[in-house]
Amino acid sequence: MKKLLIIAAVAVFGLSNVNAQDDAKAYGFNEGDVFLEGNIGFSSTNDKNFDEKTNSFTIAPKVGFFLNEDLAIGGQLTFNSFKEEVSGTDTVDNSTFGAGVFARYYFLDLGQRFKTFTEFGITYATSDNKISDFKVNAIGASLDLGINYFVTEKIALTFGLRNVLGFTSTKVDADGAKADSNFNLGFGDVANPFGGNTSFGLLFKL
Repeated sequence: MKKLLIIAAVAVFGLSNVNAQDDAKAYGFNEGDVFLEGNIGFSSTNDKNFDEKTNSFTIAPKVGFFLNEDLAIGGQLTFNSFKEEVSGTDTVDNSTFGAGVFARYYFLDLGQRFKTFTEFGITYATSDNKISDFKVNAIGASLDLGINYFVTEKIALTFGLRNVLGFTSTKVDADGAKADSNFNLGFGDVANPFGGNTSFGLLFKL
């Protein structure tokens, strides 16, 4: 009787362990998986001392392909809008469109549903200032941090810190204009043509 109880306990423990492993694998990625993701970022400031307001909005859809369960590569598009108002008068009304490539590496699991990653991307963008009536072309590289929370096996919420480490080179579209380079370490810049600060979005695993 004792032997039967021991065998039954071992069997139950083994099945529970297998089920737990299956559940852990369900929330994550495998080689060959494809995902679609849309990130949205927003930043707003209101400096009452100088009567200055700024608003920045970014949307960045992307698609990725997993080379293995931890590493994905893909492409992305970026749209950014930045507006500045001083004493009730618009001083900046800038819109930017960009396209680029990225590599994402998942390096830490926090439980079954939380997956943390770092992402390196290179983007080319063109920016149009509607008030000053000039265009700027830019190329940049950035290192971001992020985390996915799997609501279901196929859908995850994404939270990211953009431009934790970044480099941009910009040039005004005019004869004789010189390129201007910028390096930043921190949490981005709302005036950065590639967007900045925090971002939120949804990931769909196909």
